[in-house]
Amino acid sequence: MEMSAGQLKDTVARARAGSREAIGELMELYSRRLYGYFLRSSGNHHDAEDMLSELTVRLVRNLPGYDDRGRFDAWLFRVSANIARDRIRRQKVRGSEISLAGLDDDDPGLQARLTADDVSAATVFEQAQARRRLAEVIGQLDHDTRQMILLRHFGQLSFREIAQQLGCPLGTVLARVHRGLRRLRKMMGEEYDPRR
Repeated sequence: MEMSAGQLKDTVARARAGSREAIGELMELYSRRLYGYFLRSSGNHHDAEDMLSELTVRLVRNLPGYDDRGRFDAWLFRVSANIARDRIRRQKVRGSEISLAGLDDDDPGLQARLTADDVSAATVFEQAQARRRLAEVIGQLDHDTRQMILLRHFGQLSFREIAQQLGCPLGTVLARVHRGLRRLRKMMGEEYDPRR
């Protein structure tokens, strides 16, 4: 589903006015990016789905207060980052570790990929292993750098939007993302493939 800037503005206005249909349209439009962000933030599908559900609730509650002078997706990912941060804090309080494995054993898409005619099981396995390895090394980054990289690559926010969202200088975001990506490439070693 794609929307022009005008359609998005109209949908946001309808959602702010309380239209559940418009909120559903917004969630459908952004759900793939949001799910990817939550999956990489939490490390498993169940938590990602829970956070996506929590976002829907927060959207209904907070959208009337949205200031429509900025980009909607930047605001949406700011709310999403708060949800992910809250989840991490709650898990730390409980004493559990957060895994950024990115794929758990009951990945619903794994079966479909294994049975696809044009993809061999070995290829699917190799891709899954590479994603797990990437998630593992992402988990070794400090929290702020990891958040910046996830917001940039999964949230598709600009560096300026990330700086505004996190309340830090643009140069700091640029430097941390650059150093973080360089560190990821080094940790991935020969396994790194920028096309993945």
